[in-house]
Amino acid sequence: MRNMNLKAFASTFLFLALIFAEDARSQFPSFRLYPSTANQIEPVIVRHPTNHNIMFASSFTIRLSFKSEGVYVTTDGGATWRGTDTLAGAPVTNHGGDPGPMIDKDGRFILTHQGGFVLGMYSNFSTNQGLTWSANNQIAGDDQDKGSPATDDVPTSPYYGRTYLIWTRFTNPFPAVLSYTTNGGVNWSSITQVNNSLSGRQSVGPQMVIGPEGQCYATWASASLSSPFAELGIGFAKSTNGGVNWSVNENAYQCNGIKTSSLQPWGIRVNGNPWIDVDRTGGPRNGWIYIVEAEKNLAPAGTDPDIVFHRSTDGGTTWSPGVRVNQDPINNGRNQIFPAMRVDENGGINVIYIDGRNSPDSAQTYLSRSTDGGTTWKDYLVSDHKFKPKGIAGAGSGNQGDNLGITSGNNKLWPVWMDDVTGVYQVWTAPIDLSTIGINQISAEVPESFKLMQNYPNPFNPSTKIRFSVPSDARGSVVKIVVYDALGKEVSLLANQYFTPGEYETDFTSSGIASGVYFYSMYVDGKSVATKRMAALK
Repeated sequence: MRNMNLKAFASTFLFLALIFAEDARSQFPSFRLYPSTANQIEPVIVRHPTNHNIMFASSFTIRLSFKSEGVYVTTDGGATWRGTDTLAGAPVTNHGGDPGPMIDKDGRFILTHQGGFVLGMYSNFSTNQGLTWSANNQIAGDDQDKGSPATDDVPTSPYYGRTYLIWTRFTNPFPAVLSYTTNGGVNWSSITQVNNSLSGRQSVGPQMVIGPEGQCYATWASASLSSPFAELGIGFAKSTNGGVNWSVNENAYQCNGIKTSSLQPWGIRVNGNPWIDVDRTGGPRNGWIYIVEAEKNLAPAGTDPDIVFHRSTDGGTTWSPGVRVNQDPINNGRNQIFPAMRVDENGGINVIYIDGRNSPDSAQTYLSRSTDGGTTWKDYLVSDHKFKPKGIAGAGSGNQGDNLGITSGNNKLWPVWMDDVTGVYQVWTAPIDLSTIGINQISAEVPESFKLMQNYPNPFNPSTKIRFSVPSDARGSVVKIVVYDALGKEVSLLANQYFTPGEYETDFTSSGIASGVYFYSMYVDGKSVATKRMAALK
């Protein structure tokens, strides 16, 4: 009896240890890109089109009455960062934030921003990775909203190398407008009006992305012109001739945004502005377009702000019903706001956002990830600390910044967000290794050898579980799990990482692949250990 109790105790202890270990794995070490005493808000991050070790982030920086844009750069894959809170493009006094960083095909850094004492949209460029900058170049005059840049880095595109900027013009009909540069920001084209806005509406928070053949895809929130300026729909536009002409759907689908000047319990200004990205992997979902936005009181969103996802598999002609991205209990009174999205190089869809699920008055940064084209999602806690959102002096009433950012490269995600856990708002990041995310350790017992188990269920639809074991003498070895189709073409990379000894489990879904026979293989330090056969049914 005593032995049975000890066994039960050991099993219970192991079960609890695994639960807490999984929670620990869902948090990633967080650090500031450029620690300073200035407020850094509205961060955005991009990476070099071909050299993924080079990343460029920016933020709206505020120090008392002085406003500018931060420049934060890594050239070694995120191991080290350098930066400044003041963009050195003359005159330094004519900078008003709302940064739009971009790296073009030639590695030139371009940063767009608002003017300071002279209203308008401006740009600066750097030919030495942000060490020095050109003088301000005015793209547009008068009062403009935040710009969102995109660069055509598709070598086969007829517009390869063109960098675009889309924004809202604050004059009737309050449309999305666009300009582009073909010489790295030296000159910009005349302004093209993308859409006309619906009657009584304005086109808010436009964003743009480049498709796999150089298509231009744009989205925006179609919001009321009268208080409370509700976001009522999502607009979409497509150009196949370099942004010159556009086919427009002013109401691609209905939404119910979260715009308010005082979201409780934090009392901050928020909006539901959309974020767009496209799959350019060349895989089974190549060309699929994805949009996320914050919504409430319209299914699938609940009564509090949730992140909602839609996709188009036909170039934006039709759109799927909404899918609720965040997986906390619906209608729990907790907020999810400011989504930013990135389709990584493996086709995974990654959405980060500010989340209040774990506290009645504080927030953290979460990631939701889908590997089946947005049908199902899994949540991961990203930040390793909480903060209490609040407005910042000098940023506008109740404003703590309206957006986050995320990029990917070298099989990692690089989210950026702002919080004031240090006493001032700073830009934080936490690199997320895609090799291990979604892989759960299910046993801490030490196996005698490397093993690859048969998947279950098999055949499967829509998902199956794949288990593998790592022995004690494997320390320092890289374990790789790859799925192939019947012709030997790689379909999915499930793991490529160091693992501590134990037994592991990961999911593989059939979304985006045809019915048929597939094989999955385990490699250790490049040497094949085992291959198993499985069948996908549709």
